[in-house]
Amino acid sequence: MPVFSPWDLPLLSNSYKYSNFQCFLQSVTPTISTKNCEIVNGEHLDEDHRVGEEGFSLSELWKLYVEWSLYGVGVPILLNNGDSVLQYYCPSLSALQLYTKRPFICSRRLAKQESESWSDDVESDEVSMSLSNFSSRNSDVTSDDFMDHHDHDHDHDHDHDNDHDPHTADHFGHLYCQYNETSSPHDRLPLTEKINELAQNYPGLLKFQSTDVSPYSWMAIAWYPIYQIPLTKNVKELSACFVTYHTLSSLQGLSSLPNNIAKEDEKFECISNCMGKQCKGDKGAISFRPFAVATYKMFGELWMNSKISDEQRVASYLNAANSWLKQHKFQHHDFNFFMSRKFF
Repeated sequence: MPVFSPWDLPLLSNSYKYSNFQCFLQSVTPTISTKNCEIVNGEHLDEDHRVGEEGFSLSELWKLYVEWSLYGVGVPILLNNGDSVLQYYCPSLSALQLYTKRPFICSRRLAKQESESWSDDVESDEVSMSLSNFSSRNSDVTSDDFMDHHDHDHDHDHDHDNDHDPHTADHFGHLYCQYNETSSPHDRLPLTEKINELAQNYPGLLKFQSTDVSPYSWMAIAWYPIYQIPLTKNVKELSACFVTYHTLSSLQGLSSLPNNIAKEDEKFECISNCMGKQCKGDKGAISFRPFAVATYKMFGELWMNSKISDEQRVASYLNAANSWLKQHKFQHHDFNFFMSRKFF
């Protein structure tokens, strides 16, 4: 299969059928190979009880983001004057809730007790990447903006086991770990580096299969602009930021997703096929596309195409994010920040 290049996206040759927003979503959507996984949920089952199911390992998922975490992912953008620019975005972990289908206790205390038995496996599975100075990268979201919002937000611990309703385990699964980023974009670790850090206390992040986790497991990825090629000045629309929401289970059915995103999910798959990228349904591969998106500073006509109902699409993605967070009773810091600055 030929290597995908962002310049292959058809927006640059047919701006009437596509939009910069669609190009962004396509550019930040990786395709992960699937295989027949044994559903063991962190336990060793007898041969007679092993069940085969198509899925992927979480460690393989994180590896797809290694290069993007180091250098950013290029998104081709067609400017209003007809010029094109390749804007790079760096992914960081915005939020995560990982539910397992069966209880799997993993606290800091237990992780320390089992550190010796886990260390060799975790070291071999750990996503390899060098430390990068993410704080030196440029973003138009200022630390003051973020901290002003943080001072008025009272429910944003970074990683902890919340006191959930006792019925939650029956509905969502068993909460293994969760994370809610509150730091300024300048101070965040890139996505894969943060995952490696969390895995020190929650090794399942590197060891679970997608078949081990509940369909209600999810993560949000924040995408902040870091640079353009060629360098473009005085285009405020290029300061747009995004948060994409993804389920972590291979059992991602539309039945567990908000109803208002079902049609958009189908449109995304059609667009992906037109752009030559593999999607769910192709044998041995799943397109890790978002089911919801929140945006910030996505001003003017640069990002949306009125000819293809982009405004309705953006609204549907936003409503899906809102519905999902309400369903999980999760106060997502980045989402709240974006909404508090929606008209700025």
